[in-house]
Amino acid sequence: MRIVNKEEFESIKNNGIVLVDFYADWCGPCKMVAPVLEELSMEYEGQINFVKVNVDQEGDLAGEYGVMSIPNLVLMKDGQVVKQVVGYQPKPAIKALIDTVL
Repeated sequence: MRIVNKEEFESIKNNGIVLVDFYADWCGPCKMVAPVLEELSMEYEGQINFVKVNVDQEGDLAGEYGVMSIPNLVLMKDGQVVKQVVGYQPKPAIKALIDTVL
């Protein structure tokens, strides 16, 4: 997974399916979900883009997507938000979320 800024995000979000992890370095639950997302990014390689957005550095972008709490996972398809979940999610829940758009 790579960390993206607003410009990179804008160029990525319209290309198929994208899972965005809005996070912060100081957030405990964000640190817990990070390895789960890494695993899933490998499992779904070639099907979904997984990216991370640091809310402390990209506050405007977080605001655009209504991010009030983190971690906040936003699943997008062709630039449109399909699903959004807040808080730590176990791997099976994230897989189920992804599978709704595949």
